[in-house]
Amino acid sequence: MRWIMKLLIEALTKFTCGLLLVGLLIFLPAGTLGYTYGWLFIGLLFVPMLIAGFVMLFKSPDFLAKRLDAKEKQATQKDVVALSGLMFIAGFMVAGLDYRFGWSKMPLPVTVVASVLFLVAYVLYAEVMRENVYLSRTVKVEEGQTVVDTGLYGIVRHPMYMATILLFLMIPVVLGSWYALIAFAFYPAIIIVRLKDEEDLLTRELPGYAEYKQKVNYRILPFIW
Repeated sequence: MRWIMKLLIEALTKFTCGLLLVGLLIFLPAGTLGYTYGWLFIGLLFVPMLIAGFVMLFKSPDFLAKRLDAKEKQATQKDVVALSGLMFIAGFMVAGLDYRFGWSKMPLPVTVVASVLFLVAYVLYAEVMRENVYLSRTVKVEEGQTVVDTGLYGIVRHPMYMATILLFLMIPVVLGSWYALIAFAFYPAIIIVRLKDEEDLLTRELPGYAEYKQKVNYRILPFIW
């Protein structure tokens, strides 16, 4: 019980810090709390995140603890995390500045569609977490880990990255900024670097992964790549 409480405090602390950081990066450049699309994005991002966190806490606290561990040990992955952080900072700030100075106008129907796709990506992400108990925020192979090749993993080798690409490319559209899309457009390239390094590790250290790559040809996009 004490460990659960400690885990809850850690999760809520990271959640609150993330919420405050994203809020500052969006609303400070916007110069106002009246940035409606900013609130829309925060709701779409953090409400499902909070719900998912409590579900994991009560159903699989070990998995939640694994998801909270984001400390990469490999040099390539540390670079990927750093680049991703810079991308998010730039994207959120540009979106706020775009709203403040009216650089671009996003049609409301486009933002609505993007919001729906954002939630679809969240559902895909949740399904990946359900299918793969070894899923981690860091690139590593655990003791006793086996290859998951069913469900979404039977379609593409990295369904989590497929979901996050859709999720993150929708962020600037939900925020109503065409210019912020330029920053977030770098995310697929960043993921490709992470993915290739991860596959090298899994091929070397995870039994059966080389055969799995032969079975499932596509990495992220079915019938494309």
